[in-house]
Amino acid sequence: MSEVIKALVVDDHPLVANATKALLEELDRIEVIGVVRTASQCMEQAKLHKPDLVFLDYHLPDQSGMEVAAWLKQHHPGTHIVIFTGVELTGILDRLIEIRVSGVLSKESGERTIKNMVNCILDGHTMLPLSIYHRMQLNSGYAPEDERLEEEEVLMMNMLVKGATHEQIASRIHMSKRTVDNYLRKIYAKLGVKSRVEALEKFITSKYYM
Repeated sequence: MSEVIKALVVDDHPLVANATKALLEELDRIEVIGVVRTASQCMEQAKLHKPDLVFLDYHLPDQSGMEVAAWLKQHHPGTHIVIFTGVELTGILDRLIEIRVSGVLSKESGERTIKNMVNCILDGHTMLPLSIYHRMQLNSGYAPEDERLEEEEVLMMNMLVKGATHEQIASRIHMSKRTVDNYLRKIYAKLGVKSRVEALEKFITSKYYM
């Protein structure tokens, strides 16, 4: 008899959560053990049930999906995580791959795409949108991005404005200090500045400052 795959759905939008649950239950071997709305509830369920598969909304009311994914992989490294997001995928893909999530899906994905993603993951593979796949460069990451700051970069800069050190930023978003340093260098390049002071001055007057 095939092993049952325990799945957990984490989304604070009831319609999306219930639709995802119903979709997963149509697949062979999948048993949805729960539907929760917050990061804290997700962590509680993960401790109790140790799910094999977590469909995780990127935007949750109490924490970002990035933080939850990092926590899940730290405490349950064998869990497959599929991030559901409405934001541009390219800007967050590098970090999610670093965390070792199993897949990233746009919330605009159709039923067949979602089912295909699950089947691919259970077979040891994943899927990428062609728009992202075609921008990939072997051995050198991705093609240059535009000058728009991504969500993770905005979070870092807002923490920097409030006086956080690189070490504190690294701890907050579950990165190494070296990774934070690299991110900040990229942010400075996007902002067209060369120093921390210049970056802070420009960021405070930008649309991203909260």
